[in-house]
Amino acid sequence: MTSAQYSNNLEAFWMPFTANRQFKQNPRMLVAAKDMHYTSADGRQILDGTAGLWCVNAGHGRPKIVEAVSKQVAELDYAPAFQMGHPKAFELAARLAAMMPKPLDHVFFTNSGSESVDTALKIALAYHRAKGNGTKYRLLGRERGYHGVGFGGISVGGISGNRKTFGTMLTGVDHIRHTHDLAHNAFTRGQPEYGADFADDLEKVIALHDASNIAALIVEPVACSTGVLVPPKGYLKRLREICDKHDILLIFDEVITGFGRLGTPFAVDYFDVIPDLVTTAKGLTSGVVPMGAVFASSKIYEAFMNAPENTIELFHGYTYSAHPVACAAALATLDVYAEEGLLTRVSEIAQYWEDGLHSLKGLPHVIDIRNLGLIGAIELEPIPGAPTKRAFQAFLKAYESNLMVRTTGDIIALSPPLIIEKSQIDEIFDTLSSLLKQID
Repeated sequence: MTSAQYSNNLEAFWMPFTANRQFKQNPRMLVAAKDMHYTSADGRQILDGTAGLWCVNAGHGRPKIVEAVSKQVAELDYAPAFQMGHPKAFELAARLAAMMPKPLDHVFFTNSGSESVDTALKIALAYHRAKGNGTKYRLLGRERGYHGVGFGGISVGGISGNRKTFGTMLTGVDHIRHTHDLAHNAFTRGQPEYGADFADDLEKVIALHDASNIAALIVEPVACSTGVLVPPKGYLKRLREICDKHDILLIFDEVITGFGRLGTPFAVDYFDVIPDLVTTAKGLTSGVVPMGAVFASSKIYEAFMNAPENTIELFHGYTYSAHPVACAAALATLDVYAEEGLLTRVSEIAQYWEDGLHSLKGLPHVIDIRNLGLIGAIELEPIPGAPTKRAFQAFLKAYESNLMVRTTGDIIALSPPLIIEKSQIDEIFDTLSSLLKQID
């Protein structure tokens, strides 16, 4: 077969999180990307309203990142991270640690958000064992949470579709309630005033299992993949207080909120709450090369450093941890963020984004609108007996109208690259306004 014949054979690729049969009947192919736009196979310019999959924070095809990756492949294509090192891994870790508030000053490299989550969960369990608290084995997540697709991530995650097919998963896991409350908080701009006391559900779960058995709680500061659930004011601080009270590690999953999405470098900065571990990925390389990183506090790192010097302190890692090409991409991405002020740029356009998003209130089927930073969600009333269908109609019409959006359930989610201009914000919401009037 020729190259063209192979590329036109759609059957072999089992696509992730995709309605495979529907897609292959009418494929949506992207063949190039630059700055804020994809190019479709039929030559249209598609405005990227989702930063790829929440990851292309610096925009597409940035020359500095492309050059860094190309140079690194020629110089050092691969180096093992087990008992060996290369300079860029240490440079990147030091730069990242300097971006986080103390005491989050150590970095463990992974290759994805899913791997970052499983890494953080394993570190949490091993930390308590190292401290002599081996009974602390339970892990807590939150309803509607998304923490990737590893068995650890789906176990602490709380999205039913991601869990129902895969058996018992990890044992010893429980969940606190989510923060979504349409009755009190519909059409809130930014953080809701109502709902800080939802955090007290953690106390109920602790009372059920006893704090002596609980290792960690993991939450997304903003629960994005489930449909942008913004935490009520004071909620995250209350979780921190409860975890401190019971010697439970608090893990922030910042795979999406990290690297400028809220108008600060991390959600840690935005909410002024410092967890014990932070998971990241996506924006670390602006989606160019797969990479993730887990930030750990100094108390956690030091708890492992009491063994004899010639012994491995943590039996965990990946073949591609701190991959040289990924490190080069990440370092160049951090340069772009710094040179263009992208990690704080959203604070300058967030109000414009919020106003545009909430201008859709009152359109057919819209039952809620939520936003924080450069993230937005439009929740649609489901079609009776056909959940998700209405939002998927919107997704298809948006693509036909040269706009890429994400849908989860009957929620349209938005998270464009941080380089977006006001005229492109207008284009997004003009397009959505038009198509929301057309769908059934």
